[in-house]
Amino acid sequence: MKVGIIMGSKSDLDIMKKASAVLDEFNIPYEMVIASAHRTPEAVRSFVTRLEAESAIAFIAGAGAAAHLPGVVASFTTLPVIGIPLNATALKGVDSLLAIVQMPSGMPVATMAVDGAKNAALFAVQIGAAFNKELKERYEQYRKDMADKVLADNEALQSELGK
Repeated sequence: MKVGIIMGSKSDLDIMKKASAVLDEFNIPYEMVIASAHRTPEAVRSFVTRLEAESAIAFIAGAGAAAHLPGVVASFTTLPVIGIPLNATALKGVDSLLAIVQMPSGMPVATMAVDGAKNAALFAVQIGAAFNKELKERYEQYRKDMADKVLADNEALQSELGK
C-alpha cells in the first residue's frame, strides 16, 4: 500500500507536507514529487504509472491557478485521485477549486477544500482502510479521539462557566 503525492511547484511544498504528516501518522508509505502537468508531463506520467505498478492505492495532487495537475494524473490512472486546490493566485485558490471540481464526465477527481492537504491524506487513509482491517481500526480510533477531545473541551468550558 502506497500513496503518491504530487505537486506542480516547490512553492506548494509547505501545504503538501500536511498530507505527508498524516500519512506518516498512519504509517502509510508515500512518495512525493514535484512535476508539472504543463512543463514536465512525461515526468507526471512516469511517476503515476510507476507507482500504480508498485501497488499505490491513490494519488494526492496539489495544484494552483489553472490546476490541471489532478486531471492529468487522473488521465494516466484508474486509481482514485484526490485534488487539492492551492491558494496560489490573487483569487486565493477559488480558481483552482473550480478547475479541479469541474473535471469532465468520466474523469472523476475527489476535490478537497482550498489548501486541504490534511483531509486529502485522511481520504487516502479511508481508501486504504477499506482494504486493511488494522488501518481501519486505527482510523476509527483517530475519529474517536477527535470526538473525545471535543467532549473534553466542552466539559472544560462548562466547568469554566460554572455550569
